[in-house]
Amino acid sequence: MIYSSSSYQSSINNGGDSTAILRRQLVWIGISIPLMFFVSFFNYKNYQYFTKIMYLGALVLQLIVIIQEASSHGAKRWIAIGGFQFQPSEVSKIVIILVLAYIINLRIQIIDRKEVLFSILIWILPLFGLIAMENLSTGIIILAISYVMLLVASKKIKVFIVGLVIAFALAVIVLLSASYRVERIQIWLDPENHTKGYQTMQALYAIGSGGIFGKGIGQSMQKMGFIPESHNDMIFSVICEELGIFGAGCIIIMFMMLLYRIAEIARKAPDLYSGLICTGIMTQVGAQIFINIGVVTNTIPPTGIPLPFISYGGTSVLILLVEMGIVLGISRHIKVRR
Repeated sequence: MIYSSSSYQSSINNGGDSTAILRRQLVWIGISIPLMFFVSFFNYKNYQYFTKIMYLGALVLQLIVIIQEASSHGAKRWIAIGGFQFQPSEVSKIVIILVLAYIINLRIQIIDRKEVLFSILIWILPLFGLIAMENLSTGIIILAISYVMLLVASKKIKVFIVGLVIAFALAVIVLLSASYRVERIQIWLDPENHTKGYQTMQALYAIGSGGIFGKGIGQSMQKMGFIPESHNDMIFSVICEELGIFGAGCIIIMFMMLLYRIAEIARKAPDLYSGLICTGIMTQVGAQIFINIGVVTNTIPPTGIPLPFISYGGTSVLILLVEMGIVLGISRHIKVRR
């Protein structure tokens, strides 16, 4: 699907080479899959010894993003080293999962005390703040991961209900505090008549024209320059156009199966620490799926989140497959009763 959705633009921007974007992604996948298997043989308990170093490293990387003037579409999210770019916020997702699992595991006996919950939040806020400054959507995913992991570990349901209400109120304030965010809400409410609703409308045209079984692989019309960077965040619309509701439904079912299997590994995990890691990874992947498909179908306001494992992006696929390696590594330690 990356080749199908990118071939037209790739041939224009790369001197007739329709496979340039595909080859770059294949290089990342070629690195990521062996790394996933390597990580799967690594004892997950050893991550605890590197937690503080990983946390400090993630903070430093996010600070570099803010200081360095590497930007795309007006947003600073990448670190550029020579001709190479990577997105530190993707690294921060797995770091926050490992950090939270470590802290919660240490304090599980007193986790229900309000002061303990607030002390854990103090660890989350610096990294969240640095990410949210330039990438609010990833910041929201960080909060979702933190919320679910703490909710699973705690019995204070009322505290989390109040927290959810407060978080929603703060989210509304943040959304209304910046003109470009207000504009995104306006696009979401009326994309057909808004001057900047072009991308949303083209995605909806692609989804609508796909029908039940789609036009066939490679037959999308909207990828011909109508949907900007159709191989990235909007790739689901091309999938709907070429494979129809049936193809899109199959992909959603596969995602649901993946999340179910991670949930089962979390439930059967050998200890709390490993179970929390699986819970965090499941939340991250699930949140990204929900946000990406929600944006493409105009169910939620537009924001930039890639579709896991499918959208173009080297850092994204690398971190996701490393996370799958961690989950597989945890599953190796599950004792199966005969």
